Amino acid sequence: MLQSELIEQCRANDRKAQMKLYNKYCDGMYYVALRFLKDPFEAEEAMQESFIKAFIKLHQFTGDVTFGAWLKRIVINKSIDMLKAKKMNMVAINEQVMGTVEEQDDWSVSDSVTVEEIKSAIERLPEKYKYAVMLFLIEGYDHKEISEILDITPVASRTLVHRGKKQLQGQLKHLRNGTGY
Repeated sequence: MLQSELIEQCRANDRKAQMKLYNKYCDGMYYVALRFLKDPFEAEEAMQESFIKAFIKLHQFTGDVTFGAWLKRIVINKSIDMLKAKKMNMVAINEQVMGTVEEQDDWSVSDSVTVEEIKSAIERLPEKYKYAVMLFLIEGYDHKEISEILDITPVASRTLVHRGKKQLQGQLKHLRNGTGY
């Protein structure tokens, strides 16, 4: 069965079709939520609530992006909402104080640094940088998308990602010089 047919059946409230779609995406969406929430139970809750929202709002899915990308955005937004509800303050950036930041296109780390070391270093970043860097480096969103997800401006997104990447590079350089964590 084509995915478009499956989605149409879900729009018609076909519970079996909804279960098929859920089974196809639940594991991947759980891991997206887990990367943000760090708690398996909260990640499960975010994933479940995201599917409920997706099925309710399925009429808004236009097919401009893949269903997986559309659902992933819902999961990320739900995860961030849950973090905010836990009073994990996402620091708003005052753009007049910050000014603008040049985009650093040639960001790289040593080949000997593992993905797990990078993820661990991201976890140690201050809250104000962690989510912007995670959305940019791990999830692959651009600054316009990050600004929409975090409810900040694209300039603030660039600033957060730039400063977060600088701190991340510092942590990884420190790690490679034998004085790691």
